[in-house]
Amino acid sequence: MKKAVKRWIAISLGFITSLVISYCIGTFQPNWMVLEELKAEASAQMVKDYNSLGLEKPSIEYSNANEFVVEVNRCIQWHNLSLEPNKRIPREIIIAMAVLETGYGTSRFANEGNNLFGIRTWDPNTPQLKAKGNPDAEWGVKSYETKCDSVMDMIYTVNTHHAYEGYREERTRQGHSVNINKLIEELHKWSTNEKYVDLVKSKVKDITQILQEQ
Repeated sequence: MKKAVKRWIAISLGFITSLVISYCIGTFQPNWMVLEELKAEASAQMVKDYNSLGLEKPSIEYSNANEFVVEVNRCIQWHNLSLEPNKRIPREIIIAMAVLETGYGTSRFANEGNNLFGIRTWDPNTPQLKAKGNPDAEWGVKSYETKCDSVMDMIYTVNTHHAYEGYREERTRQGHSVNINKLIEELHKWSTNEKYVDLVKSKVKDITQILQEQ
């Protein structure tokens, strides 16, 4: 998989570089319409190159805590290949939240519904699991075809839901100088637990250590 990823990156960078050079040579007064067309063309080509590699979505299989961290990280890396850089979420945050929500992938919702983040749904037509203590609730915890699908849904939720607008604004302000703790603070609405932010920050330290050892 690593060789395929490197090849995809090389193809994409080469294509973007050629577009930039062509654009600079073709005009000294950039036209926004032309620029948008170039962006769209570059994006379409990158997706085409990515799909041509035949990379398969990684399964998340584990038998202990460390393996859970490593496997979720592999899924995040796979998703990031097709995700714009400014929409990515630090892997340490994603994994820390998955760990807290599932106890390193040991919860019922993780095992029966492939849900690593406790994401809920109020749509009766969406596959879901009911809490054992509240089987008649109007909501349920979403079920996914794979655990990796739940990772992508978590990323999508943070990138689109109004509750996490503060997170997106903070991410834009930070740019390339990432302050993970400040980003975590903007995810406080993910849980009703008043200590959730502190728990995620603490767990990030453990996750970082595990990933550094790989």
